Amino acid sequence: MSREEYQVPATGSANTFGGGSFNVPAPRDYAGEGGGVMHYMCGDCAVRVPLEKGAPIRCQKCGARVLYKERTKRMVQFEAR
Repeated sequence: MSREEYQVPATGSANTFGGGSFNVPAPRDYAGEGGGVMHYMCGDCAVRVPLEKGAPIRCQKCGARVLYKERTKRMVQFEAR
């Protein structure tokens, strides 16, 4: 394709590259969601621990430092080759 034949793609949610198409997700504002608090599970007592950015990584109930991130509730799908 020559430079003269090239057309700038329209700004939309669907883009095509190499014949395949996919949807581009809208950008998210993570700072506005929940005030920046993430919830983790304590490795020792299994209590739900809320942590903010910069907070010490420690369970408030038992003092353990092993915290596991909770699994997401939305569906995550990967495409295998």
